[in-house]
Amino acid sequence: MRDGLPRLFYGVGLALMIGWILVIGRPIILPVVASVIIAYVVLGLAELIGRAPGFGHAWAGLRYTLAVVLSLGVMAVIVWLIVQNVNQVSALLPRYQEQFLALIQRGAVAIGLEDEPSWQSLRRDIVGKLDLQRMILASVTSVASIVATFAVILIYAGFILAEQGAFARKIARLSDEPAKVTHIQQVIRDVNSRIGTYLVMKTLVNLALGVASYVILRLYGIELAGFWALLIGLFNYIPYVGGIIGVALPAMLALLQMGELWPFVVFVLVMCIPQVAFGNFVEPLLMGSSLNLSPFVILVSLVAWTSIWGVAGAILSVPMMAMLVIVLSAFSTTRRIAILLSKDGTIA
Repeated sequence: MRDGLPRLFYGVGLALMIGWILVIGRPIILPVVASVIIAYVVLGLAELIGRAPGFGHAWAGLRYTLAVVLSLGVMAVIVWLIVQNVNQVSALLPRYQEQFLALIQRGAVAIGLEDEPSWQSLRRDIVGKLDLQRMILASVTSVASIVATFAVILIYAGFILAEQGAFARKIARLSDEPAKVTHIQQVIRDVNSRIGTYLVMKTLVNLALGVASYVILRLYGIELAGFWALLIGLFNYIPYVGGIIGVALPAMLALLQMGELWPFVVFVLVMCIPQVAFGNFVEPLLMGSSLNLSPFVILVSLVAWTSIWGVAGAILSVPMMAMLVIVLSAFSTTRRIAILLSKDGTIA
């Protein structure tokens, strides 16, 4: 008991200190972590290319080059979509504002509030305070900041990939005991394999989900379909709530465009079809339970990382927690913690 209390005290203190460092060090730490994740995606994609027919015995440099080119191509399309759609939104803002106010007015008429003095006062307040131009200007500034940060992340990822070969040699020289070196190398291989596979498969699933959502959005004539499809795929990295947010964003615009309740309800239900199909069938079929994380742990991790790093933390919460569990399971002193964090108590 006497030994347990100091350990608990030190553990809580260490956790608080790490959390504080993560919060104040966000401008530096977050791009580094994101660049590591991107490097994992590229390496996992290179491994996937190596499994394709005709590439199994191809030169490793060719596989990595193809993976980098494909990754850069996808990222370039993403940046292009963001820039193009921000400009388009700026042009459409006045019409969106009119449609929004007209929708509010129709709702007031439907429930009999149109002639109420309180409604007239509320409507004046809404019109007076609704400044979509200012809101979109703030959004454009945020997008510019995101694009700049993304460029830094790509540079970091490039250096990480360039030093990949030297990293293995560094690990081999960490200790004079071959058993320890082998153990460290095995942990790193386990992290690389499981996290890389998860990220590549998750990215492919999200791309397919984005394409399916784009088709539905185009069929319904929803404006900015490419941008909304991109956001749907991106938010699908966030466990549990990502799909809801991804559908809710284009649904709000659809409500403005349609102006009718039942067509809007049908649209939302149709948009949920690919979410359910990919989330409940395709994703489990491709990935299974490869990360072996408890659903409760995933939820707590989502809340914790979102509070620390915002949306970026929500997107990175699952791979970072999976890395932590793999590392904890590799050492006897922390293996029990890894068992508690796992889904079924089975640790490799």
